[in-house]
Amino acid sequence: MTTTAITADMVKKLREQTGAGMMECKNALSEAQGDFEEANTILRKRGLASAAKKAGRTASEGLIANAVAADHGSGILAEVNCESDFVAKTPDFQQLMHQVLAEIERAGDAANEAWLKDPQGPIVKLLTPVIAKLGENMAVSRFVRYAGQGYVGQYVHLGGKIAVMVEFSGVTPAVSSHAEFPTFVKEIAMQVAAASPTYATRNAVPADILEKEKSIYRAQMENSGKPANVLEKIITGKLGSYYSQVVLPDQESIRDPKATVKDVIAAASKTFGAPVAVTRFARLKVGETNA
Repeated sequence: MTTTAITADMVKKLREQTGAGMMECKNALSEAQGDFEEANTILRKRGLASAAKKAGRTASEGLIANAVAADHGSGILAEVNCESDFVAKTPDFQQLMHQVLAEIERAGDAANEAWLKDPQGPIVKLLTPVIAKLGENMAVSRFVRYAGQGYVGQYVHLGGKIAVMVEFSGVTPAVSSHAEFPTFVKEIAMQVAAASPTYATRNAVPADILEKEKSIYRAQMENSGKPANVLEKIITGKLGSYYSQVVLPDQESIRDPKATVKDVIAAASKTFGAPVAVTRFARLKVGETNA
């Protein structure tokens, strides 16, 4: 069996992802034959890595272009990349962002990954002359479009380096016209920006992900000597802690740490006189890759 050479860069990357020590990271990578996901799991089973630490690596500069319909029935976020912050602030780049949003809106449901990267497609054709004019490589690395399934709200942070889109169900005309509704929408979007949840509900967490979490908790306690029924209670408790990291309603509210986001949504629903809920959300950060 060939042995994968473990480089300093690989150790550094795993350390950034997990917060574990350098030697622990090197040993885990060696054991996992260079497989980062497996190395992460090994570290977590040994209690050396945190559950949901996200290490987004900044790959490039640029901004998140954003647009939301006047009736909030649809919205778009698109990451438009360039090589320098200077170019991102130019009128040509700003115009390019508006054009990208317009093309995605025009394409509607036909806009997908293949459409985005198509050399003969509208996005690539938009980029070519701007690249030639400004002398920097550019790309539209990803986009998210919500339409026709609920009320769409957006929040842009750090001048466009982070942008969030949240879709709500249960938003009647009476709810959307309520004086406190815009503040509520912004609060939930800011929560997503700051706390970076992964799922809108517990049910959205895939079964295999949950099973993997449980196996990690079992491995952490395999020599504890506790009876099986006690172990299961502990695992259930640990799952609650996991949910509070990755599931939006289970997170602590950034405005009031004594309350969960679920509490915030329940209080808002009471104020509005109608049950509102978050159906989905997207958080884009310039240069972030989900490694």
